[in-house]
Amino acid sequence: MRTHYCGTVDSQLLGQEVTLCGWVNRRRDHGGVIFVDLRDREGLVQVVFDPDAPEIFAIAERIRSEYVLQVRGRVRARPEGTVNPDLRTGAIEVLGLELTVLNASETPPFQLDEDDVGEETRLRYRYVDLRRPMMQTRLKMRAQITGVMRRFLEDQGFLDIETPMLTKATPEGARDYLVPSRTHPGSFFALPQSPQLFKQLLMMSGLDRYYQIVRCFRDEDLRADRQPEFTQLDIETSFMDEEGIMGLMEAMVRELFAQVLEEPLHSPFERMTYAEAMHRFGSDKPDLRIPLELVDLTDVMAPVEFKVFSGPAQDPQGRVAALRLPKGGELSRKDIDDYTAYVSRYGARGLAYIKVNDLNAGREGLQSPILKFLPDTVVVDILDRTGAEDGDLIFFGADKAKIVNESLGALRVKLGHDRGLVDRGWRPLWVIDFPMFEFDDKDQRWVALHHPFTAPRLQDGQTLDGDPGALVSRAYDLVLNGTEVGGGSIRIHQTALQERVFELLGIGQEEAREKFGFLLDALKLGCPPHGGIAFGLDRLVMLMTGAQSIRDVMAFPKTQTAACPLTQAPAQVSEAQLKELNIRKRS
Repeated sequence: MRTHYCGTVDSQLLGQEVTLCGWVNRRRDHGGVIFVDLRDREGLVQVVFDPDAPEIFAIAERIRSEYVLQVRGRVRARPEGTVNPDLRTGAIEVLGLELTVLNASETPPFQLDEDDVGEETRLRYRYVDLRRPMMQTRLKMRAQITGVMRRFLEDQGFLDIETPMLTKATPEGARDYLVPSRTHPGSFFALPQSPQLFKQLLMMSGLDRYYQIVRCFRDEDLRADRQPEFTQLDIETSFMDEEGIMGLMEAMVRELFAQVLEEPLHSPFERMTYAEAMHRFGSDKPDLRIPLELVDLTDVMAPVEFKVFSGPAQDPQGRVAALRLPKGGELSRKDIDDYTAYVSRYGARGLAYIKVNDLNAGREGLQSPILKFLPDTVVVDILDRTGAEDGDLIFFGADKAKIVNESLGALRVKLGHDRGLVDRGWRPLWVIDFPMFEFDDKDQRWVALHHPFTAPRLQDGQTLDGDPGALVSRAYDLVLNGTEVGGGSIRIHQTALQERVFELLGIGQEEAREKFGFLLDALKLGCPPHGGIAFGLDRLVMLMTGAQSIRDVMAFPKTQTAACPLTQAPAQVSEAQLKELNIRKRS
């Protein structure tokens, strides 16, 4: 039906006839000549309809925005003074010789160049929203990204292998989406939160290198970078340690940025232990483009009489830390109050501060409601350790270490953006040496920080029989500009070790056999050392396209309430369907 895409017609086709298909982006009537901007996924081209062809002109007079047209025409140069240098097609136009309306359109629910359309409306008419050039560019880039990844992995000997969508509910992580079985009354499948166990079984099968671009499902509360169904690039390989896996993945990401964005990434990527990341940035996914860092003052504050500081400082689970904001003395009291309200979202009960007006004036050159509680020696230590200069503002956090890290870590990022301190470019980072377990105060038990199949990094003489909180895992996360885009680990490949980890997590032998018996049996039958990683494809595309939410790089996402305005899902089903599935709704 067409010879060219609209956006590819250029000066090389001058004098030639082309046949184009697309949507009416805009129609203009200028002094008896009709101009139509015809749009398809490759861009726009200007089509001119002249009254010298009355039959075609009469059709052109009736067309409106979003009509679907087929046009045969001759490519010619635009008149002098009308060239549009911002368009690939801006030097030419197409003189319409034939015009067919393939389909009319009612008035669309919003104009494609509107910027303030509500998300509910955009998702309700997603097929219209996806016609916008920005959305088409993002989805085309997404396809380009997956194509580069596929080619890289296949060149490295990885096999694209599918794993089941209907599987067994898992006891760890987020809630599962359950699927009732008609043929097994009272039993349920679960949609996979990840292909984790199946990709490990593929390694036990000798297939050695696996990858899959796979849909995963988690019934959890949503945020800007979360969806109930999402896509990840899943990778697993045998006979390769973490150094080999991280090195290979670095090469893939560098290739990806070079081909898609034409931006080189430094090699090797920076590395940082989990402990260092939390100490310096209060986060295990720090944005290294922001130069602000947390400074620990726990030892400095331990002897002071002021309990707001000394209490957390003397608590083994507590922390006192400072965050110096260069030139932050410019902030008003209202600004500080706003930041105090901001950190309260993370559990902080306040936000103490010191304004440094004049270092040479000593205590008299400082401004703060907490100064009266701090001895001179402590004030000197604070100024020295933070590297304070005239005009700076020092914020303080004092509480449980988790609250201090989360609140000051979030404040660090917000201040970086608010104050224009974010460097340009990309700062990829490997975070390594994560704790194996963390203690869940609510359930009063240890839980796996990543997942229960992650291998521990045991030092000489160390066993799993000591303090679980002291164990370090062989896990690694790839962080890009403050967003975790990939996470992986070396897996446990020995039955006894896997059973011991289950015990530490409160999973007894009977429960382990019921839920993971197939894995434990497989580990006994020649399981090779193996490991892998999974990349959050939606997050990665969001970052590379500059979108603000993963919903803007997915064709048909859900809303914040996990609903689909387009199809009105989730929806009620008939009593007959429920009866067939042996399900009865409770009133």
